[in-house]
Amino acid sequence: QVQLVESGGGLVQAGGSLTLSCVASGTDATLDAAAWYRQAPGKQRELVAAISSDGNIIYEDYAEGRFTLSRDNAKKTLYLQMNDLKSDDTAVYYCNTPAPYWSDYADVGYWGQGTQVTVPS
Repeated sequence: QVQLVESGGGLVQAGGSLTLSCVASGTDATLDAAAWYRQAPGKQRELVAAISSDGNIIYEDYAEGRFTLSRDNAKKTLYLQMNDLKSDDTAVYYCNTPAPYWSDYADVGYWGQGTQVTVPS
């Protein structure tokens, strides 16, 4: 099982920046493929950015040009650098990585507890 712990959230003014971190631990924990999601109040959880095992990164339109996903395999840490934050970015941000097919989490992968990002309007 993989444990994911997100951190780095907080309150930041519009136009400001935050860097989120997601640290993976547990037996054979990796972030070979991983993603950042977010969920705002009253909304469904949505993808922010994702990285594949070969290093390809995709961003949702609202994140393109403002957010940067990166990975440090040695530290087993996933990052999300967020710049020019807007009030619409207010959400709980979650880290996700796929789980083995035999895992109880195979259908949803592993998720962290989330970290709150608040950008006042």
